[in-house]
Amino acid sequence: MMAGRLVKLIEKNSEQLARELSEKVWNSPRCSDLRKVPPDELRARTREIYQNLNNWLMDLTEAEIEQRYTELGARRAAQGVAYSHFLWAITATKEHMCAFVKREGLSESAMELHGELELMHLLNQFFDRSLYYTAVGYERERARIGTNLKRRKEDNQKVYL
Repeated sequence: MMAGRLVKLIEKNSEQLARELSEKVWNSPRCSDLRKVPPDELRARTREIYQNLNNWLMDLTEAEIEQRYTELGARRAAQGVAYSHFLWAITATKEHMCAFVKREGLSESAMELHGELELMHLLNQFFDRSLYYTAVGYERERARIGTNLKRRKEDNQKVYL
């Protein structure tokens, strides 16, 4: 499978890709809320995607992706990161990876082009699912936080009555 060659190339260049993406995200006003996340956590998460791309694309089940990304969405909500900033960071990750594939793919044959298109399809599918599940986790956590705040407010009002 030609897509496998490109995945290995991404994994091989994971440190450089993670560093470039981190700079892009940290310097973007569209991601400024991510400064609420410890820098080491963001770096580790960025590296994880690039280093384990083959696993993310080929081996993980829908349920595993759901669990990982709903947890991540809930974590970002608990950290107070605006969902739009979180969404932009995930989108930037996808765009950065796709740009690398386009730059390095250099398809010289129909077979190589097919592999590149196959990888792009898998990347789109993976990132679409990750965006959906992060939204689910984020919404659940925001609802939980809102419910807890409402209860506290009601409890405080009872004390004054």
